[in-house]
Amino acid sequence: MSKTGVVAVTGASGFIGSALCQYLSERGFDVRAIVRHADPGSHAIANGDIGPDTDWSSALDGVDCVVHCAGRAHILNDTTENPLQEFRRVNRDGTIQLARHAVSAGVRRFVFLSSVGVVGAPSRNGEIYDIETIPQPDWDYAVSKWEAEQALNGLADETGLQVTNVRPPMVYGPGVPANFRRLLKLVDLGVPLPFGAIDNRRSMVALANLLSFLEECIVNPEAAGKTFFVSDNHDLSTPELTRLIATALGRRPLLVPVPTFVLWFLGKLIGRTQDIERLTGNLQIDTTYSCSTLGWKPPLSVENAIFQTVKWYKTL
Repeated sequence: MSKTGVVAVTGASGFIGSALCQYLSERGFDVRAIVRHADPGSHAIANGDIGPDTDWSSALDGVDCVVHCAGRAHILNDTTENPLQEFRRVNRDGTIQLARHAVSAGVRRFVFLSSVGVVGAPSRNGEIYDIETIPQPDWDYAVSKWEAEQALNGLADETGLQVTNVRPPMVYGPGVPANFRRLLKLVDLGVPLPFGAIDNRRSMVALANLLSFLEECIVNPEAAGKTFFVSDNHDLSTPELTRLIATALGRRPLLVPVPTFVLWFLGKLIGRTQDIERLTGNLQIDTTYSCSTLGWKPPLSVENAIFQTVKWYKTL
């Protein structure tokens, strides 16, 4: 697929989508940004909410490739009456609706931003997930992503649409929201953190590395019809990550060696077991298949990626 073809990016106002639009534009792609609501004077196309009845026809006219970054993200303390139903409506049904319209519009490739969560919860036995791991999603967001992958693969078999599923772990970098940004702030404030006794390994992916990988999925013929994991290929423990952030901030990390079972007890006490699982559990992925199939390797080291993230954080 040449760089002259139009690449449509959904979720173009989000953390990943907005960065992808800028990255692709700088590299000579003709990018069409699709958002829910466009700001006055914006060149983005407003297409409203994502769901099973969304009309994507005009937004996809003349598009060669769709990178679907939009979706309903995991929401802490979700108050929706039926969260799974809502995740399915947006992430599964909305995705397959977009893909069907893409087929009708003559789109050749559909790159779907899925999640490492489709394979299941963080591992406590040291298992490293790879492309042969049987998906066992155990929370609503991940269930909807896995079901969307299956629906897309089925549509690809029926129509010939080139579908590529990408399963990133936690993404960090300039603009990062949520938990990673909170960790940056806590380390910057010099707050003692109870991570000193945690002995785990987690895969992550820097935003710059993910953008590079998504570009490869757009242009590389070998990406068609495949599912990939992507990471920095440098796994870290929670204490190691904290120390890297502290070094980039010019701070001394205050890591208190609180036993893991105590963290689990406190997590259950306040209803935050999922957060404790992310902090203490292992979630490692093997990207050998991804790298060998596409001839790709992460262009940015973890140390440089953390430095870039901290540099952005200091501007807030």
